[in-house]
Amino acid sequence: MAEPNRGTTSPVSSPPHRSLFWWVVFLALIIWNIWSFLPRPTALALPYSVFVAQLTAGNVARVNIVGDQLTGALVHPMAPPEAPAGEAKRPQPSTTTAVSTATFSTFRTTFPSVVGDPSLMPLFAAHHVIVDVETPSAPWFMLFLSNGLPVVLMLLLIVWMGRQAASSQAGLFGFGRTRARRYTEDRPKITFADVAGVDEAKADLTEVVDFLRNPRKYQEIGARIPRGVLLVGPPGTGKTLLARAIAGEAGVPFFSISGSEFVEMFVGVGASRVRDLFVQAKAAEPAIVFIDELDAVGRRRGAGVGTVNDEREQTLNQLLVEMDGFDVRQQVIVLSATNRPDVLDPALLRHGRFDREVVVPLPDWRGRVGILRIHTGHLHLAADVDLERLARTATGLSGADLANLCNEAVLWTARHNRTEVTMQDFDHAWDKIVLGAERTTALTPRDRRVLACHEGGHAVVAWLTPAADPVRKVTIVPHGRTLGVTEQLPTEERYNMSRGDLVARLDVMLAGRESEALVLGDVTTGAENDLIHVTRLARRMITRWGMGSLGPVAFEANDEQPFLGYQLAQGRDYSDATAARIDQEVQRLVAERQAAARQLLIAARAKLDSLAEALLADETVTDEQLVGILGSRPTVNPAAAL
Repeated sequence: MAEPNRGTTSPVSSPPHRSLFWWVVFLALIIWNIWSFLPRPTALALPYSVFVAQLTAGNVARVNIVGDQLTGALVHPMAPPEAPAGEAKRPQPSTTTAVSTATFSTFRTTFPSVVGDPSLMPLFAAHHVIVDVETPSAPWFMLFLSNGLPVVLMLLLIVWMGRQAASSQAGLFGFGRTRARRYTEDRPKITFADVAGVDEAKADLTEVVDFLRNPRKYQEIGARIPRGVLLVGPPGTGKTLLARAIAGEAGVPFFSISGSEFVEMFVGVGASRVRDLFVQAKAAEPAIVFIDELDAVGRRRGAGVGTVNDEREQTLNQLLVEMDGFDVRQQVIVLSATNRPDVLDPALLRHGRFDREVVVPLPDWRGRVGILRIHTGHLHLAADVDLERLARTATGLSGADLANLCNEAVLWTARHNRTEVTMQDFDHAWDKIVLGAERTTALTPRDRRVLACHEGGHAVVAWLTPAADPVRKVTIVPHGRTLGVTEQLPTEERYNMSRGDLVARLDVMLAGRESEALVLGDVTTGAENDLIHVTRLARRMITRWGMGSLGPVAFEANDEQPFLGYQLAQGRDYSDATAARIDQEVQRLVAERQAAARQLLIAARAKLDSLAEALLADETVTDEQLVGILGSRPTVNPAAAL
């Protein structure tokens, strides 16, 4: 079915009573404006002294007193009083002669309330003046703003609150109503064809799709489909995309919400939203409920300081109740995604809730080829673009990283006003993502020489060590947060690392500092990051993988446990004497590899100097240039013991 045109919308006509109301308001505004501009009889403004003189002369017939304002009628109309003798008269144009001779039968003046005039009332009585006194009051619009408007606003607020409560059916202002987005068939459909690199996960989820399409086939033979499916994998591997693909393949409503959207500052709101979400899903069955980042609401209860029953735990309890209360005939499947399955509450992972776990790993090179083909399907690629070579190079990148790689290449192409994306554009995008954007930092000649020796040491040891990953590029141009980079790329997928591979990494990381000491006779702070990674890797080799003289024993380490995790304190399972032996073994291993790297650099001193000079001249040396400077790489001998 073709998707309806979203660019055009039909005009919406207002109800007749609303149109009539606005016409009445418009007509009233016009009448009010006309009335405000109509000419009115004006009163003569008299100074108070002139008013007293007219009152004494018996020319005042009526007075109306409102506060300190006096208005009234004269017995005989009079002209405006002339200015005093000391005040210069204003020149009047000839056209205003008729106006200057006009007379007024009404007047207005201001009573001097500060000074007071006790003789005024006897004068009124002596000349038989009709006196009318009124209490001063604010204008009607001021009374409306001060008294009527708050009442009107309060009534409107009450009406709006009532409508909100009636429409939400879940509490005042709809706090308890779920915020899940519902995707139906009228939206662009995503299928398994739009997802690549996770073939095993798609095969596991095919059964879920078949159940949503043909539920009776499973119900008639007594089969029970898993009520919850947990998608586990690193960030960016396509867990959310897989969930939407399941809904697209099955053609059922898809409710999507993040775990953090359940929890609010008000206790009980999250539980109410969970109930409302499952009520809507059951009403639209067969349906899929997708909860992204489940660890935001499904963390282990009782973790951290104390065991309070806070809002998050109440929300988790309600989620457990809803999932456990499913009828076997209900056709609602809950999908969730997380990259931290280790922090989830065990009750979520038991049988009957999330009883199936689908691992969504990082793609291999074949999967990366498929992902690149999807993201480059709408691009104009040049003839030199080799997606397979690019996929083999991009080891360790997730689907989101590959999408970003393609987008960066297109942006670089558009920036240079070209219509085809070339392999050079992908190489530039790769350098920007992996190494960081180039920085124009002005380095001194001494700093450039230190960088050339440091990066040259990394490159020489990596090039001459068979077990090390091949060097793709060496540069002393600042990228990102680094001043220089030696980029290594593995030639194949590695799922297990041998001791020789790890020792080669130690040698390469230590070679930069040893090269500085060998060539310059001193060391700098540039090896800080190298030393941190060397110490961490050496300790893991000793304590986790049994690759030291302590034997094949694993010593539990809590260096990666979250702060205030499952327990406030986790004791070591080995003694202080063993901890001292571990420290000694780490120091011995690092010192041994430091000496090995130094010996290799001493033997290849001429090559190191040549590479440093090439870096000072060109700033960047590629792998093709390294062959001419360092010669061919030695072949890998897996049986060699390092």
